Amino acid sequence: MSTGRQDRLLNKNIKRSRVSKRLTAKRFFEYFFTYLALLVIAFIFLFPVLWLVLASFSESGSMYTFKGFFPSAYSVETFKKLFTDTDMYNYPRWFFNTLFIAVGSSLLGSLLVILTAYVMSRFRFGARKGIMKTTMILGMFPSFMAMTAVYLLMTQFGMINNLFGLILIYSAGAPMGYLTQKGFFDTISNSMYEAARIDGASNLKVFIKITLPIAMPMIVYTLITSFTWPWSDFILPKLLLKNKDLYTVAVGLMSLGDTEFARFAAGSVFIAVPIIILYFCLVKYMVNGLTAGAVKE
Repeated sequence: MSTGRQDRLLNKNIKRSRVSKRLTAKRFFEYFFTYLALLVIAFIFLFPVLWLVLASFSESGSMYTFKGFFPSAYSVETFKKLFTDTDMYNYPRWFFNTLFIAVGSSLLGSLLVILTAYVMSRFRFGARKGIMKTTMILGMFPSFMAMTAVYLLMTQFGMINNLFGLILIYSAGAPMGYLTQKGFFDTISNSMYEAARIDGASNLKVFIKITLPIAMPMIVYTLITSFTWPWSDFILPKLLLKNKDLYTVAVGLMSLGDTEFARFAAGSVFIAVPIIILYFCLVKYMVNGLTAGAVKE
């Protein structure tokens, strides 16, 4: 009797081990092909970046001397020329022009976006739904459709070849994308606003003392997105800036000759530096805002 039970238990254990081996093999192939696909996708996205970085160190500076995809010889002279040889291509001037426009647009545009989102989230007025529907419909159209009208307006106001004109346009268009910020403000509990109102706080004090500290992650997100848009834009600066000394980085790099590809690549690589610095400077505020412990609904 005991021998029969032992045989049955032994058979069950054998079957379980076979099933587990099958599952293990199946899981192995699933993981293998999943990670293989991820590696292929990562290679597809990273290869152009790697190629651009290597091209920026090309010794000859011309794309036609490459052996296949990569330069035949490497040197750091391209980066030196980028900041020292400024007679024809003044990259440092273009860089600071772009930085000035991006910082100004980021600060002013973020302020307008946050205020617009807060008003649409917390206040109720007659035209509120109509404005929301209108902005959603207008957001469906690409921004370059208005380029002709923008150019005519800037001509009438005398803002061609004016960096402040670009800041004005970028900042004025920023509140159109307020819906993400509004969605964040909608999640903040009304109990905190009611408690502040009972204590006699005004709308401005509630916004500054309660809303802004809680919304720090969204403020940082808004600052970064408002910075990256003018930093990488090409169409609007190309349309409004005719003076070579007022070019942004994107417009200036596109004006380089065919034999200056290494300089083009070096300038493109250096564009990423402000974005990286901005992220590392502001990421701690994002973490602090997310872990602030505010009550949300």
